[in-house]
Amino acid sequence: MIEVENLSVNYGAIRALTDVTFTAATGEITAVLGANGAGKTTLLRTISGLVPPTTGSITMEGRPLIGMRTEEIARLGLAHVPEGRGVIGTFTIEENLRLGALTSSGDLAEGLARQYERFPVLGERRKQYADTLSGGERQMLVMARALIANPSTLLLDEPSLGLAPLVTAGIMETIAELCSTTGLTVILVEQNAKSALKVSHHAVVLHVGNVVANDTATAVAADDQLKHYYLGLVR
Repeated sequence: MIEVENLSVNYGAIRALTDVTFTAATGEITAVLGANGAGKTTLLRTISGLVPPTTGSITMEGRPLIGMRTEEIARLGLAHVPEGRGVIGTFTIEENLRLGALTSSGDLAEGLARQYERFPVLGERRKQYADTLSGGERQMLVMARALIANPSTLLLDEPSLGLAPLVTAGIMETIAELCSTTGLTVILVEQNAKSALKVSHHAVVLHVGNVVANDTATAVAADDQLKHYYLGLVR
């Protein structure tokens, strides 16, 4: 479980987040929605230790994260998949996955086998260089690279960006299956609100760094007024 309380983040004189409070429950998907510039990516980067907050607290299973280095937070079981599908193109699929396993104490062969079972196309092309993969395949690879370390919490930033609708549906289905079968806690930042709300249990809507909704995904999806915030129609 991730608990964020009264979290504020400044970039110099610019306030990126203001008193953000929400809980991401164990084994559930919490969608974080909002227009460009709402503070979604800043929120994930702050949780994973990449950005220091101005005020507030973040805990994972009751353990304070603020002040810890990013690698220490990763070892506690938090994996962060940033926007952009950043793979090492000159490495093969398997070499990319081996890098992800460096923070894992589990058996490497078993970890690789699990990811190849979860993403069969990666298993079929394990010796293929990552820069030859399609956008959807790269997204599978960055997710597999994060999951091979057996995290308890996964932060996903725009996993559907630039992908075809059918590929997006497959990615969302995989995320939902992971939560239901492994108890993984997921915080999902998405511009594709419809896809995110369909698989999420809870939703937080941000507008210029402020929380304007913190409710069940069903309630947020049914509220037509909130759509103006995450579709970028409110200024």
